[in-house]
Amino acid sequence: MKVLQFTVPIVQKGSVAVQEDILPYFYNYYHRHAEAQITLIIRGEGTFIAGNYTQPFKPGEIYILGANQPHIFKADPRYFENTSENNIHAIHIYFDQDALLGGILNLQELESIRKFVLGSTNGFQLPEQFCQTAALMIRRINFTDRAERLFEFFRLMHFFATDVKNWKSLTNGFSKYAFTDSEGLRMNDIYQYTIEHYAEDISLKKVSEVAHITPHAFCKYFKKHTRKTYMSFLNEIRINEACKRIINGNFDSISTIAYAIGFNNTITFNRVFKKVTGMTPTNYISGYKRK
Repeated sequence: MKVLQFTVPIVQKGSVAVQEDILPYFYNYYHRHAEAQITLIIRGEGTFIAGNYTQPFKPGEIYILGANQPHIFKADPRYFENTSENNIHAIHIYFDQDALLGGILNLQELESIRKFVLGSTNGFQLPEQFCQTAALMIRRINFTDRAERLFEFFRLMHFFATDVKNWKSLTNGFSKYAFTDSEGLRMNDIYQYTIEHYAEDISLKKVSEVAHITPHAFCKYFKKHTRKTYMSFLNEIRINEACKRIINGNFDSISTIAYAIGFNNTITFNRVFKKVTGMTPTNYISGYKRK
C-alpha cells in the first residue's frame, strides 16, 4: 500500500539502523517505508494503526512491522497541547528485510530467523511476558554500532524466532492490496479524520466528503480496501478509546464513557463493546479491578 512514503532519517549506514525518539509526539502521519521496523514504546500512549488493524498502545510494548507496511502511532490529543515537552520516548530498529533474506539469512544456521522474518511481513505485537527481556536487547542494540550492533540484532531475532510463542498478529489482509499514491493519501485523510473526530456524530456524507467521493462510492471503496465497513472501523476506534479510559480509571460510569466517545445510548455501546472485545463493559471493568 503506497501511503505517505517515508524516508527513515538516520545518519548511520548499515544493515541495521536505530533511531531513538524523545519528542513531543510520535510521527503524526499514516505512512510506510522500505525498511522493516521493530519499535519499543518507552513513554507515550495513543492509538496504533497497521493497515486496518487498530488498538491502543502503551509503554513497554514492542511491535514488529514488515517492509512497506502502512502504520501510525497516533499519540493521544493531550500530547499536542504542550509541544515543548518530551512526551514520548521510543526506540525504532530499521532493517532491510529483502537484503537479509537474499543474503546472510540463507545460511543454514540462521534458518529459524529466516522463517520468522518471512512470517512477520504483516506485523506482530510481542506478547507481554517477553517484553522486558526484548526491551533490554533493544536498548543494547541502541548503544552499539557496526559489527557489534549486527551481532546484538541477530541475538534479538533469534530470541523472537525460537523463544517467543503466541505472537499477536497485526493484519486482517489489508496490506495485501497495492494502492496508488492518491488512494494512499485518501486513506490517510480518512484515518486522520476518524481519529480526530470519533467522538462526534460522523455521517457517511461527511466522511465521504473528506474522501472526495459520493457516500455510495465511499462505502464500496472503504469495504474493498479494508474488508470491513466504515462503521465497523469507527466503532473499533471508539471502543479502543473506551478501553483506554477504563484502564486509566478515567470515567465516572459506563454511560459517561459511552456518550464521551460518540455513542447516543448505553444499549448500543454495550452491544458494540461486546462485539469488539468479546465481553461486556462491566466484565471488562471487573477484570481490570482484579489486576
